[in-house]
Amino acid sequence: VQLQASGGGSVQAGDSLRLSCAASRRTSSNNAMAWFRQAPGKEREFVAAISWNGGNPMYGDSVKGRFTISRDYAGSTVYLDMNSLKPEDTAVYFCAVSRKPIATSTTSTYNYWGQGTQVTVSS
Repeated sequence: VQLQASGGGSVQAGDSLRLSCAASRRTSSNNAMAWFRQAPGKEREFVAAISWNGGNPMYGDSVKGRFTISRDYAGSTVYLDMNSLKPEDTAVYFCAVSRKPIATSTTSTYNYWGQGTQVTVSS
């Protein structure tokens, strides 16, 4: 199984970015998908998750109201629209596919992970 994340980059505070993650449809279409992030020296942090049918979006407290997760109709690509970016959003962002259909913030429910894409926000 391969998850291909893209869309990262270096931006200024207040800017927006859109991350994308494509997975094989057979693997992802019936499973929840999520984004996590990890900053240098910090533990991996839950960012957002979405259920197999595009419902039940959930967000980490630090990104609520600024980030939006969605997935395409086929269910094989998940997106993360990031607005009003802050320097503290700087991290490597990972997409993941859950072994369950309903979104959750629990890392252990995700058994497939992408390689990560770097997001750097400067002040």
